[in-house]
Amino acid sequence: MASGLNRRKFLGISLAAAAGLGGAGLWRLLRGTGGDVAFDEPKKAESPGPEHTPQSIQPEPGESPKEEWVVPKKVQKELPKRALGKTGFQVGLFSLGGEATVEKRDRREEAVEIIHRALDRGVNYIDTAASYGDGGSEENIGEVMRSRREEVFLASKTHDRTYDGTMRLFEQSLQRLQTDYLDLYQVHNVRVQEDLDRALSKDGAVRAMERLKEEGAVRHLGITGHKDPEILRRGIQEYPFDCLLMALNAADLHYLPFQESLLETALEKEIGIIAMKVTARGSLFQEGGLQTMQQALGYVFSLPVSTAIVGISTVEELEENVALAADFTPFSREKMAHLAQLVAPYQEEANFFKYRW
Repeated sequence: MASGLNRRKFLGISLAAAAGLGGAGLWRLLRGTGGDVAFDEPKKAESPGPEHTPQSIQPEPGESPKEEWVVPKKVQKELPKRALGKTGFQVGLFSLGGEATVEKRDRREEAVEIIHRALDRGVNYIDTAASYGDGGSEENIGEVMRSRREEVFLASKTHDRTYDGTMRLFEQSLQRLQTDYLDLYQVHNVRVQEDLDRALSKDGAVRAMERLKEEGAVRHLGITGHKDPEILRRGIQEYPFDCLLMALNAADLHYLPFQESLLETALEKEIGIIAMKVTARGSLFQEGGLQTMQQALGYVFSLPVSTAIVGISTVEELEENVALAADFTPFSREKMAHLAQLVAPYQEEANFFKYRW
């Protein structure tokens, strides 16, 4: 593999994740002292009943009787949950990203429907940013948050590296999201050392985030990036961030892999790990390579992450992703290696954000 990751180390990572080990267990396997780990037989979920049942809706005076199709909670499989680092929050395996349809102002009705449906289906983490759709993502999410805020661990980001700029962005985010606090506020898209140094300076973004946390407007702090894992590793070594949002997919191992030392360090520090770029905006799916969302999501879910966020275009996409997460069974070592190898011929396209962003 182009990354230089030896096969035993890669298989150790996937096996540790599949066995549900914490950071200490993974650490032992990476050092070659953990031995073989047996998989527990996954519990069989109860067979769901009919996908939909009709529910009568009482008509308003002068209206005809209506019937609305709803999904009863008793027939839904619950999303598996994992600890979000040391935050104390149990996050669903699949989470909603604030891009695609969700960020478009001119498709607000569709975006709001997607967000409502996600919450109805048990999604409890939503990620957005001030820069998504020039604020459109936060505005659309805010339409739902004004009535369902307590159902969600809500995360947004600052792309400004300064104290004053971050404070301004934060106030704008709260207004658009129609809330008075964020569960997680993150330094957005840390690409190079200058980004990190500026954000961590005495008048940088992180100092503003600390002030907001002291005032109770922010509960946890995080850092995000998808270009250089070494810069992010330095970030989590230099500052005690609670969460790390990083790129992870089946092409990752072939160039500047995030699932080597960065993932190892994050686990050692018990940081909440959120995966993004799961499909590389669709570039992961090619003839002769990965073909299904089940492969893409399953690969990432089989790593020791807390959750994976995906931008959603339609309600149907959302339903598929939630169902895949609910039915997830960890991939074997061999399957993980096979999927990574399938992507090798076009890894530069699937890692485009590392090469060109």
